Amino acid sequence: MSAYAVATLRDVKIGPEITEYLEKIDATLEPFGGRFLIHGGRKEIQEGAWPGTLIVIGFPDMEHARGWYASEAYQRILGLRTGNSVGDAMLVDGVSEDHKATDVLAR
Repeated sequence: MSAYAVATLRDVKIGPEITEYLEKIDATLEPFGGRFLIHGGRKEIQEGAWPGTLIVIGFPDMEHARGWYASEAYQRILGLRTGNSVGDAMLVDGVSEDHKATDVLAR
């Protein structure tokens, strides 16, 4: 089952360190089958407030997502982002293609 790295970033300080992070992150994703699905696109807020920029990276499964986040290559650049932005990040399982909303009631 697919898994995702999801983050919201706020107060991003655009400068040399964020630029370096952006230049290097794609290479850290490749060995784990990760790819950007959402990377700060235009948003139309329908309810509530949504401060910050949304980022969603897709992976084949949670093992690949965890492997990427814990990888030496990603850990080497992580501070470039965390030192220059405020945000929240998580890894989350996706659902199967035949998922129905009521499936969560069976848990």
